[in-house]
Amino acid sequence: MNAIQEARPPFPPFTLETAIQKVRLAEDAWNNQDPQRVALAYTIDSQWRNRAEFPVGREQIIAFLTHKWAKEREYRLIKELWAFNGNQIAVRFAYEWRNDSDQWFRSYGNENWEFDQYGLMQRRYASINDLPIKEADRKFHWPQGPRPDDHPNLSDLGL
Repeated sequence: MNAIQEARPPFPPFTLETAIQKVRLAEDAWNNQDPQRVALAYTIDSQWRNRAEFPVGREQIIAFLTHKWAKEREYRLIKELWAFNGNQIAVRFAYEWRNDSDQWFRSYGNENWEFDQYGLMQRRYASINDLPIKEADRKFHWPQGPRPDDHPNLSDLGL
């Protein structure tokens, strides 16, 4: 399969509308928690920094995400566009999850993305902090899967 067959619109250079669309497509894919599907949005040799891990390429991305979602149960994510320019997008995000001891967390972070001409992400740099929360303090209450369109975004939630 070549890059054209794998293309993932919208393509750079991004406009405000297409950058917002790209962010929401990424959020929806991650909320589905399918490592194989998510990995297809990245170039074959995509480079990541996620906390202190540095996956390179789809195989390592799949392994990383498989491990992540086995550990981070009941995962729900919201991403929000922060800035964009040409083929780059910056987002802020928060996600809620619980560990195998039933401790809930809200993880906050920022990502910097760089795309190739086919809309595939070639670089992803993420900085993330975890905050333990009580279950009663959760704000992301939708069934597993993509966030419903009528659910508040990060700004609406004051996050």
